[in-house]
Amino acid sequence: MDVFEAIRESGITARQAAERCGIKINRNGMAVCPFHKDKNPSMKIDSRYYCFGCGEKGDAIDFVARFYGLGKKEAAVQIASDFGIIFEEKRGRKPPPERKRRLSPEQRFERAEKKCFRVLSDYLCCLREWKEKYAPDTAEEEWNPLFCEALEKKDYIEYLLDILLYAPLSERVELVAGYGEEALKIERRLEQLTAGTEGGIGKDNGENGESGESGTGRADITAGSMV
Repeated sequence: MDVFEAIRESGITARQAAERCGIKINRNGMAVCPFHKDKNPSMKIDSRYYCFGCGEKGDAIDFVARFYGLGKKEAAVQIASDFGIIFEEKRGRKPPPERKRRLSPEQRFERAEKKCFRVLSDYLCCLREWKEKYAPDTAEEEWNPLFCEALEKKDYIEYLLDILLYAPLSERVELVAGYGEEALKIERRLEQLTAGTEGGIGKDNGENGESGESGTGRADITAGSMV
């Protein structure tokens, strides 16, 4: 069977594909639409997706194609690769080797911005959890380093996310270019925590995120370094 038939038989849903793209979906199946400047979750995602704001709709292949700017065939092959779906090309031909697509500066920035937003959102969820989980029970109890980190950085990370959601393009470009390296460090740290390799957890030596002030840790990078 070809790649489209294989994906249909696998039952991959638009929700699974969206989550693979880093989209956060709440318990009601709603998400902030990545296809327009969405202030509140306006996209319903289940087996298919539909945005009540911009009208975008479709299945898992449509979502991946729209999200990454791919053709439907390329999007289907991408899904097959992500979910380990085996397929055969028609006439017994193997799928052609994947060619690297040359992205425009606008596409590179869009990818970098989405990744930055996803990493900061994940970090904010951790900070909120740490603030509640490790809050001291008494005034005399020694503060957990993760609780201190949450107090120090939660408001600032919320501020950065607000810029990515609502600020003009020029401010978003400046943030992504300036904060990209820190976002990559945060992503590596969260991956270590998820894997259970917490070496040095809570001992913030300046490599685990911003110090709390805009501009600290800025690096001379381009948005393309986060792609």
